[in-house]
Amino acid sequence: MQFPTLPKLGRLSKVHSFAVAGTATAALTVLAITAGVQGSDGTALAANEPSSLASVSTADPQTIADQAGAASQHAAADAAAKKKAADAAAAAKKKAAADAAAKKKAADEAAKRKQEEQAANRSNERKALAAAKEKAATEAPAPAPAAAVTYSNDLDGWIKESLSVMAAHNIPGSYDGIYRNIIRESSGNPQAINLTDSNAMAGIPSKGLLQVIDPTFAEYHVEGTSMDIYDPVANITAACNYAAANYGSIDNVDSAY
Repeated sequence: MQFPTLPKLGRLSKVHSFAVAGTATAALTVLAITAGVQGSDGTALAANEPSSLASVSTADPQTIADQAGAASQHAAADAAAKKKAADAAAAAKKKAAADAAAKKKAADEAAKRKQEEQAANRSNERKALAAAKEKAATEAPAPAPAAAVTYSNDLDGWIKESLSVMAAHNIPGSYDGIYRNIIRESSGNPQAINLTDSNAMAGIPSKGLLQVIDPTFAEYHVEGTSMDIYDPVANITAACNYAAANYGSIDNVDSAY
């Protein structure tokens, strides 16, 4: 049996394609029922016998088009919902970043204010302390001058006064060391002079409590004492200065030096 030849059609839209497919399916179904077709074993089927072609969908083209449109609208709605959710997430992220920046700025400003307040407090404390000290200085009575130390005019007083001068000039020596050498050299006579030793023969006799020659006295004289070689304090102090330079201390001298 020959089927009528269908005319060629141009390019169809999606909806038209569904319509053509539906029409062709319906035509095939009618032809199969009225004219009969062969079964699976090759025998012809009666016109009223069911065929596998009868199960082909005969949906209305308009229904197919409506379903396609609904699917398209559903996809568009899904895309719009996804975009809306993405936009909301981006906005939330942006807001969170802005909130974090605002909190950091507020914290930085608070820390700066605190530092400024602390610096101001320290400055005020220093000013208050300086003012208190100044007030105390103006209100407090002036300290009484230290009482002048007096020394007896004897060997004990001369040694003690010499030790005071030596301490002011960092010259080492002890009371016992000085006393021991004075007794050996002059027996405690500040006017003693040796006219028989080698120094005397050279024209520079040893003089005073510790028997110092004039050149030694002049070189090792200590400022603040008399320039008189026979002055007890000046003689002791110059001799101890010489002994410190040559022996480490008058305490280390046990014989003529």
